[in-house]
Amino acid sequence: MLFDMSDVQPSSVDSELLRVEQEILSIKNVRDRFGKVIRSTIDQLLDGERTGRYDFKQLCKTEKTHAGTLIEINLQREFGFADGRDMDFSIAGTDVDCKYSKDLGGWMIPPEALDEICLVVWANDKDSAWSAGLLRASRTKLTENGGVTRKGNRDSKYRLNQSNLHLVRWLWHKEPLGENTLLHLDPQVRAKILEGTSGQQRVNQLFRLVQGRLIRREVVRTVAQQADYMARIREDKKMTRARPALRQEGIIILGHGGSHTAIARALEVPVPKLGEFISLRITRALPEHAGRPSAELWGARWVVASPGDKIEPLLQPLDRSAD
Repeated sequence: MLFDMSDVQPSSVDSELLRVEQEILSIKNVRDRFGKVIRSTIDQLLDGERTGRYDFKQLCKTEKTHAGTLIEINLQREFGFADGRDMDFSIAGTDVDCKYSKDLGGWMIPPEALDEICLVVWANDKDSAWSAGLLRASRTKLTENGGVTRKGNRDSKYRLNQSNLHLVRWLWHKEPLGENTLLHLDPQVRAKILEGTSGQQRVNQLFRLVQGRLIRREVVRTVAQQADYMARIREDKKMTRARPALRQEGIIILGHGGSHTAIARALEVPVPKLGEFISLRITRALPEHAGRPSAELWGARWVVASPGDKIEPLLQPLDRSAD
């Protein structure tokens, strides 16, 4: 269950916790980098290239348990946090324990972390959202109002519940998490993509069926299940890879950079960032397309095609500057 904590802040903040907060927030591009670490860690756990997995539920119990450790390791690697004396990190000279949960408020606080500062992290692929905040794991505050859960826990760990989520001082809350496209597709569409007998067939089907939507490189990697997954998109003389094969169906695949960014902006579709793609079926602009966003390609104006527009094979590739 996702609780609405947008208006909630802890009743008081100690100076040590405030120094840790200020140190974290002073890091350049920290929010974007934090979100990318979470996204890449989930992708690392899914290991789509070798397993084809796209859902956290597909992980075994041991892998799910390991998620918190990987989040901790990857955050430390990204931001260079020093090792703590007794906790995971040392930030602004203060010991900080890192805790991750896929359930908001599901952080388990061991006895040794009581009265310490915890960096609590939550992410949920279903909601495409993540949060991170700081918590002073006060034994007194954790146990007031029935806010502690210890039953059935052999290690006597404390667990926050809804009544005590107000103790978290959010650094970022419900930030967008890079979409796990396969997880959010209609099951029938996903099945059509994954039923291909080769990585090339699956990648072609991905860009054929999922148009007008940003697709991360990691999604291509999962669908291809090949070490050279990026080659499945690029031009080739046999016209079997995604770009040349789908061009015959009037579909272009835009990447990041070069003229591709300008084309996406002109057509007013989501603009791919580094490591992202978007496929579009386009058609030559006609009088009935007046008012639609258009881009100049190959000496003519083109628009994003509607279902009723005829399929117009594209004889020339776009420039390769985005490869």
